[in-house]
Order: sequence, then structure tokens, then C-alpha cells
Amino acid sequence: MSDDISDGTEDVVGVLTERIEAHFGMGIDQLKAAIATDPAAHPGATDVVRWHGLLVEAQSVLDRAEDDLLAALETQPSEVDDPTMHLAHRVNAAVTARDGRALVVRWLLDPDAPGKKDLPAERLAGHRSRTGPAVQTRAPQRPAGAPGPASVPRAGRAVR
Repeated sequence: MSDDISDGTEDVVGVLTERIEAHFGMGIDQLKAAIATDPAAHPGATDVVRWHGLLVEAQSVLDRAEDDLLAALETQPSEVDDPTMHLAHRVNAAVTARDGRALVVRWLLDPDAPGKKDLPAERLAGHRSRTGPAVQTRAPQRPAGAPGPASVPRAGRAVR
């Protein structure tokens, strides 16, 4: 089984469904039912199942777009017209959406994925690890003798 989800030789949804089932030790339908009963029973499963559903939806959109494109290409002469080119762009966009969702599912299943090392601790702390504002909220101190900002006349006042 290849780790490359966009090589086109394997069913992306099928491969990731198998990985989900292996990861949680149950079929995808069982996992969905377990989450519906108790969302906290399988840590991380709620996000995985949600993104798997989005992946399945994206694959359906891609399948329809490919079918529409193939049907249009069968009726085309040697040159592709604008409506058919639009269908080709729709297929490309659907592939991008599907692959993006597949990457999210892979990331959710990988405990060693970049950015996940301290994620549970951050969630428990409620993202309270910051000690100050994320963005500077006041003007920086100017060295003594440095000129201040140029004054801007207010609207309606004459400048002398």
C-alpha cells in the first residue's frame, strides 16, 4: 500500500478508510455509531470521522465531474470548446479538494505528524500558554531625542 495519496493508482477513500479502521480497530460504520453514542470513547475519532465524511463527499463530487467531462469529451471534435474546458477545470478543483481532505485525514491519523506533539497539552490548557497579547498593542518606546511622528492636520483645519 502506497503512502502517496495522489498517485492515482489506488482508491484514496478506500485506502484511508482501511487506515481509519485499522487505527481504531473497527469498521467505519461501527466507529460512526460509537461516536454517536459516546464522542469521548475514542479520542480523536470525532475529527477523523468528520473529515472522512468530507473526503467521501469530495470524492463523489470528483466522480460526477469526471463523468461530466468524459461525456463532453466524447462529443467533441478535435478542439475542446470552452464549456468542456470549464468541466476540466471543475475536475481539477475537485481533485484538489479531495486530496486536501485526504491529507487532513492522514494528518489526524498520524500521532507523529508535525504540529501534533504538544496539541493535547494545548487543548487541555485551553490555549492559555501565552503570557501576553499575540500582537503588540502599544507603540514601541522611542530612544530619547528621536523625532516623533509628523503631525497630520485634522480635517477642516487650515495648515499655517
